[in-house]
Amino acid sequence: MFPICNSRTNINHPEASVDRRLHYYKKGDTIPLLYEGLWQVCKGIVQLSTLYPNGEEGILGWVGPSMCFGHWFTFLQTHQAKALSEVYLVSFSISEIEASPQLCKQLLPQVSRRLRQMEAMLAIAGLKRVEDRIHQLLLLLKQEVGEPVPEGTRLSVRLTHQDIAAAINTSRVTVTRMLGDLKRAGILTLDAKRHLIIKDSAFARIVEDSLLRI
Repeated sequence: MFPICNSRTNINHPEASVDRRLHYYKKGDTIPLLYEGLWQVCKGIVQLSTLYPNGEEGILGWVGPSMCFGHWFTFLQTHQAKALSEVYLVSFSISEIEASPQLCKQLLPQVSRRLRQMEAMLAIAGLKRVEDRIHQLLLLLKQEVGEPVPEGTRLSVRLTHQDIAAAINTSRVTVTRMLGDLKRAGILTLDAKRHLIIKDSAFARIVEDSLLRI
């Protein structure tokens, strides 16, 4: 059986990389994309983005433990991957994936997760009101990178206001203003490391008619 990474993979175990080498990237590193294969995340969060002709960045989504990414999944001319935390990856070549029905079966649920996230991002981008876009994006992030804490749900990675703006096609100034409004309304707060915490009960009231399944 091929080694498949998930959130429970012990990357510190002495035998963790016997079958397949682990690749490490620190927070902020640009991750080279594989042209003849794909990466699978063992630990950490990777942000995917593209550059538009005017030089502005567009956020395409986030890839967490067990999920896959690489050139194999995109038609875009410019496709970038950045580590938002410490990241450990394993690689699979296209040839070994095509030759192994077992490996295909193991990877399919993770590819499906990525497709569902992409569909959600497209639907969010189509909302007319920026306020609705930011609410739905926070809901998506809550589902994708959230972790329960006593105060609600903490986003496990720090996203800049510019990252959020690039994900919903608006300005950083607008995002800063709207996040400030949500904090003053008691819907969002920050922890000691400045990670966003979503107050679940208060947040649920503003996403009652959610575009996404909760």
